[in-house]
Amino acid sequence: MAFTLWLGPLILLASAFPWAVATPSPYQVNQPQGCDLFQGNWVMDDASLYPLYDASRDCPFIGQGFDCIRNGRPDKEYLKFRWKPSTCHLPRFHGRNFLERNKGKKILFVGDSISNNMWQSLTCLLHIAVPNSNFTLTRQIKELSVFSFPEYGVSIMWLKNGFLVDLVHDKEKGRILKLDTVSTGDKWKEVDVLIFNTYHWWTHRGQSQTWDYFQVGNELIKDMDHMEAFKIGLTTWAKWVDSNIDPSKTRVFFQGISASHVDGKGCLRQTQPDQGSMPSYPGVDIVKSVLSNMAKPVELLDITLLTQLRRDGHPSIYTGDGTSLDDCSHWCLAGVPDTWNEILYASMLGN
Repeated sequence: MAFTLWLGPLILLASAFPWAVATPSPYQVNQPQGCDLFQGNWVMDDASLYPLYDASRDCPFIGQGFDCIRNGRPDKEYLKFRWKPSTCHLPRFHGRNFLERNKGKKILFVGDSISNNMWQSLTCLLHIAVPNSNFTLTRQIKELSVFSFPEYGVSIMWLKNGFLVDLVHDKEKGRILKLDTVSTGDKWKEVDVLIFNTYHWWTHRGQSQTWDYFQVGNELIKDMDHMEAFKIGLTTWAKWVDSNIDPSKTRVFFQGISASHVDGKGCLRQTQPDQGSMPSYPGVDIVKSVLSNMAKPVELLDITLLTQLRRDGHPSIYTGDGTSLDDCSHWCLAGVPDTWNEILYASMLGN
């Protein structure tokens, strides 16, 4: 029987899996009580299982910006690291089993381009598991991309939405980020699994900032602390989930904050993971606080540490857009997002 630790209504995946340290059946989870999937380190794979796929050969539909090898990245070691939790075992991802368990279901990622990174990883992991099964792919029709397996009746979708709350355009005032309204929630309904993500767009400033004003109620605010705005917006999203989601029909995850490495060291020519713990992002505490105060269960994929340790996993200049862009926010595929989906799969096995 799975053991679940509750912090209020927040399900901590870090403690939700009673698994065995001994090698488990790939379809069964038996881990020790108190297993924390999100504390550990990256180790060189000793079984030649990683990378889990060749993006160019196995999944030509992977977006250009994520296929770092195709874009000329010369080193390959970054592909061979696996995440090793400190006290338990992370089971291998089995795509066919994932599809069989989710027959007839709709799985929807809602978020920014980091959400897209995870969605594309999952589509590839599933495709290589059933390479002879037909699939359909539609991209960015009214911000929605859909990857479907008709044989299984499974749809894996990504809906682009960087804030989760409303961003509107006013002819006179410009772009207004409304921190207390959600008008797009109908697009999130009638699905079986929801994986939400938001953070990076809230940190943007200057030319990369995509709004001119914040709005709370009828008050327009030219500027405010971005993390305070993030907290208000995330609380609005949480209230929507509490009011609209039936946990008996829909399982909800929050894709935790993915680290970026835009500091002085950057990510160019980095080939090895860092070691040890890293300082927390300010948004991490906000996410945990908001989720812990929700009435409905939301499972946190707490990926911050494992991404902080992978400075080497970013595309850097290998995005296919020339060397003037140094991308230290997104992730190469194959690569780090595959681990996020391994943990997502493990959480489904654990329940």
